Amino acid sequence: MAKSIESFIAGLPKTELHLHIEGSLEPEQMMMFARRNGVNLPYASVEEIKAAYSFKDLQEFLDIYYQGMSVLQTRQDFYDLTVAYLKRVHADNVRHVEIFFDPQGHTERGVPFEDVIEGILDGLAFGEAEWGISSHLILSFLRHLSEDAAFETLAQAEPYLDRILGVGLDSSELGHPPSKFARVFAAARDKGLKLFAHAGEEGPPEYVWEALDLLNIDRMDHGNRSMEDPDLIKRLATDQMALTVCPLSNLKLCVVDDMQNHPLKRMMDAGLKVTVNSDDPSYFGGYMNDNYGAVTEALSLSKDDLAVIARNGIEASFVNEDRRAELLDELDAYLAMA
Repeated sequence: MAKSIESFIAGLPKTELHLHIEGSLEPEQMMMFARRNGVNLPYASVEEIKAAYSFKDLQEFLDIYYQGMSVLQTRQDFYDLTVAYLKRVHADNVRHVEIFFDPQGHTERGVPFEDVIEGILDGLAFGEAEWGISSHLILSFLRHLSEDAAFETLAQAEPYLDRILGVGLDSSELGHPPSKFARVFAAARDKGLKLFAHAGEEGPPEYVWEALDLLNIDRMDHGNRSMEDPDLIKRLATDQMALTVCPLSNLKLCVVDDMQNHPLKRMMDAGLKVTVNSDDPSYFGGYMNDNYGAVTEALSLSKDDLAVIARNGIEASFVNEDRRAELLDELDAYLAMA
């Protein structure tokens, strides 16, 4: 990749709209939290953890992902994890983040809901004060659990709804279609929350249709397999439904076999509103600039393409209009000098 493109990516103001905070847990942090909390891991060293960050598909990844979660036990842990993530993406010139957290992965281990969310919210507040990174928090339901369990989690979130942007849907996609959660998503909408759902990552295009028509989502996470259905492509383009695409995640989980075969450029050419994000960066080998760089090199993206992706990220975010104007002005000023 030409150095000029690398420099352009490095300075480009960005938003991150698809990030699981638990997926930013670096191997060194996992060991540190384990020691701090007296958790016995099946790894003797950071090197052994890094070696374990090798998986063939989504389920193998989720197995180690939930194992890593076990070291997160206190409000301080969630605060430290969040601040470390924000410090890292500040170096990539990320200006706004909308991040997922998986409370069910913690409460089912006996960690109080309030310790999880208050630690994360405190970390986000620090990130805004220290680095000027604005943020929103999205509560994600684990789709391999029941809808009743999702309702219980939504009830636990009630005292914090004014500080939560919306609800999402993640974890094992196959066999757990969006329709399984139609009632709880309707309840979340009634509470004024925005709606997001992972669909069309490993699941079929039908899952994307369900997310659109049964869950009535406000933004689509992944959506890669939408490209198998011409009518769905047309629908997404017409509605300008934003897609939070995660290139290195797709490669690491074998959603694509080669980055040169990634559908991102075809999505753009079809008029889809594509954004680039890191998903679970510590597990998938790259934060925001790494993801931008990987697709740029593999798909021969131009600076104009990258500017469109960055602008899509701002437009697809749920910042207030004053903040949106600030971010767009910052992007325009950068592009004028690039």
